[in-house]
Amino acid sequence: MRVLLVEDDRMIGEATVQALRDAAYAVDWVRDGDTALDALESGEYELVILDLGLPKRDGLVVLERMRSRGDATAVLIVTARGSLDDRIKGLDLGADDYLVKPFASGELLARMRAVVRRKVGQPLSMLTNGSLWLDPATKEAGCGEQRCRLSAREFALLQALLIRPGAILSRQDLETRIYGWNEEVESNAVEFLIHAVRKKLGSESIRNIRGMGWMVDRNL
Repeated sequence: MRVLLVEDDRMIGEATVQALRDAAYAVDWVRDGDTALDALESGEYELVILDLGLPKRDGLVVLERMRSRGDATAVLIVTARGSLDDRIKGLDLGADDYLVKPFASGELLARMRAVVRRKVGQPLSMLTNGSLWLDPATKEAGCGEQRCRLSAREFALLQALLIRPGAILSRQDLETRIYGWNEEVESNAVEFLIHAVRKKLGSESIRNIRGMGWMVDRNL
């Protein structure tokens, strides 16, 4: 899953990027409001982690601009502004959740999972299409009687597909959801990951649509 981190503090940004990558998220990091809006116009993200006290353009202005132009990307505000008025304003402007600094990385990741579940309409902790399931908290997956733990990249691939069951994702679609801006991608990386997941969960877990890409079946 691809995440845009908007955070101007270097120490917090570096620690958050590392925590997200360790949890198998593809993350792009920008440090001001204008660059955040540019990134959202040129890229496709499932979630924005948004600080408020940003250079050039305040985080609330970024959020308001996103919603005014019809951008429904999930937004988790993470900020030192913890007053009731600030929380109300952020949520009323369209944020999906609000977390006050300082925070534990475990809570950040749990809130991210909750926001994504609500956005994709899956109230349970696991992503599933009825036969194939993925637990974002444990990185475990299963299909029929098969059950296994996935590597970080395998998890990112399967999560991208299970968030959109029935949708065909091309190689480029999958690469953008697995790798961040500065991560090198080998030419056959996606095929290698799909082979690895199929080996663990069965050949029918991920379907190849010739000439188009890959998918998991819609809810069964």
